[in-house]
Amino acid sequence: MTSLTIRERQPADLPGCVDLLAEVHRVDGYPLNWPSDPTRWLCPPELWHAWVAAADDGALVGHLAAHRTPPTAHDAPARASVELARLFVAPDFRRRRVGANLLRQAREWAADRRLGLILEVVDQGRSPAVALYEREGWRHAATETASWCAPDGSAVTLRRFVLPVADPQARDGPAEGDPAEGEPASH
Repeated sequence: MTSLTIRERQPADLPGCVDLLAEVHRVDGYPLNWPSDPTRWLCPPELWHAWVAAADDGALVGHLAAHRTPPTAHDAPARASVELARLFVAPDFRRRRVGANLLRQAREWAADRRLGLILEVVDQGRSPAVALYEREGWRHAATETASWCAPDGSAVTLRRFVLPVADPQARDGPAEGDPAEGEPASH
């Protein structure tokens, strides 16, 4: 089995991240709307932190970002939160806990800062992304219509998940008997 390193994303990683994103988009359709400037999409003004997953040969196989976000009606009052976004995993590295390990790194980072976590995923019922988030302890908080549209102009429904401020060691992995992990296909 290939070893995996989760580390902070560096500026030199961006071309590899864009290439990985293009592969994920080709296979899964994520992101739903291909950005006109993928590097900017990975580095929006609200970006606070980002991580990559690298295989033992150095190839980038996963990505996750944390975005600064103001509290919403769905968040607990007076709690600072950060939104996780831009989670994607190389198709050949699915079901190897890449997504779960990226989420765990973000959870530890947020816990060290006493931040709650939120994320949104395109509502596709019982998708691999939803299954992953639920297995990792995320709670479905709301379903709403996105402020943007699908490529065909149709409305997009998003599921919002929350993970309250917690001890970073509270959950080290799936409980015994949990099903095998599936990686997010699109969100």
